[in-house]
Amino acid sequence: MAYTHYERLTALDSTFLDIEDQNVHMHVGAVGIFDGRPLLTANGGLDIDRVVALAETQLQRTPRFRQKLQRIPLFNHPVWVDDDRFNLQYHVRHTSLPRPGDVRQLKRLAGRIMSQQLDRGKPLWEMWFVDGLENDKVAVITKAHHAMVDGVSGVDLLASIMVFDPKAQPGKPKRWIPRPAPSASQLLLGELQRRATLPLALALAGQEVVSRPRRTVSIVRDAIEGLGQAIAAGLRPASPTPLNPDIGPHRRFDWTHFDLNAVKKVKNHLGGTINDVVLATVAGALRRFLKGRGLEVKNLDLRSMVPVSVRTETQRGALGNRVSFLVAQLPVDERDPRARMKRVIETTQKLKHSKQVFGAEVLEEISDWTFTSLFVEFARMAAVARSYNLVVTNVPGPPAPVYMLGGRMQEIYPLVPLYMNQALGIALFSYSGGLYWGFNADWDALPDLHDLVEAVDVEFKALCDAAAAVPVPVLKAEAKPGRVTGSKRTNAKQRAA
Repeated sequence: MAYTHYERLTALDSTFLDIEDQNVHMHVGAVGIFDGRPLLTANGGLDIDRVVALAETQLQRTPRFRQKLQRIPLFNHPVWVDDDRFNLQYHVRHTSLPRPGDVRQLKRLAGRIMSQQLDRGKPLWEMWFVDGLENDKVAVITKAHHAMVDGVSGVDLLASIMVFDPKAQPGKPKRWIPRPAPSASQLLLGELQRRATLPLALALAGQEVVSRPRRTVSIVRDAIEGLGQAIAAGLRPASPTPLNPDIGPHRRFDWTHFDLNAVKKVKNHLGGTINDVVLATVAGALRRFLKGRGLEVKNLDLRSMVPVSVRTETQRGALGNRVSFLVAQLPVDERDPRARMKRVIETTQKLKHSKQVFGAEVLEEISDWTFTSLFVEFARMAAVARSYNLVVTNVPGPPAPVYMLGGRMQEIYPLVPLYMNQALGIALFSYSGGLYWGFNADWDALPDLHDLVEAVDVEFKALCDAAAAVPVPVLKAEAKPGRVTGSKRTNAKQRAA
């Protein structure tokens, strides 16, 4: 049999394809803003030939960028195959703003690009290079289908294109030869063989039950509890809000950014994590925004879906999705910033000790071995039931500056896609001492998106003021066993007490 190559998508990756429609666009993305002077020609335009050469060299490290989708007959499950007609020029694009382009024009351009679905007949990504910005800046607008990357692997992909050395130059690209794609009959045979191994897997699992009954019972009990928690969280409706209409195909994109040290100072004074600071800020901003819309927030059950990475260190750099999901209630009824932060911490602590993440993983595993439609239908039911009102996701980025052909990346604003009945998604990216916020919104539902962005700035300032009034907790050092601390007399008094 002739050599062929393909890679099967997981149930979660496949779900991101199947829930997409003309209004729900399932691509993630980002807008990066660079010092463009090292990237421009003598006449002030972008040196696109150098950029394409850079992309050709760097992207060859990741075969997925040259792969497209194919479907397994009967089962209709998607697989990745090499695109024998791959054209880099189609994916790496050059456009300009009227000089001198400002931030408002760049936001509108980003929204328009993010409103366009990716072509399913080609590799599912695009990279737009934008010149014409004021102060010789260059922007890079990227988007890639969520079936191909999640937020964490997206960071690794960004790192593969950017470098920490401002003087680094791309090497010479190697010739790429696509691997032959399998025929329809080969795909069908491979899937039948895969499913035929299920009884063997169950038999091996049975041996595990016999040899280690206590451990197996504990795992099964956790799986059942987790599955119940995940399903309950996915089907219990949140309150209706202006954030949850039937969305259309058009997008607005806006952004803001904070000093990361200021964010850390808040969590050091008030407790919790950086994610807790983010959720408390979002809760305060939504309270202000919804009250401005005339909505009563006193009894509002408003929830955020929070993606959680389950990617291990050995999986860093691997493509596909390794995320699970938690649903967190946001205390928009709380007017005091400090009390709001406390309630967010209590909520996230409960979620961390729950089995929601494990349950979602179990559901994905069951769907992967049986029918992917199980996971797809669960995702659709959760969206129809309005189990959450928005998505808030925070992705860690590089702590040091990165460069592209000598141009330093100055800002980076990420984008998370919108699901059905969800008009707002908030994504964050930490980079080089900053915390960068990207707001993706339905054009018609949130014409006042800028008001929400301003509310985020105001509420973070309120959290900073609340934190400044609280001293940093002093942690007492624990005495190590067998080591004398202080004088013998002092230790004797402590023992007596």
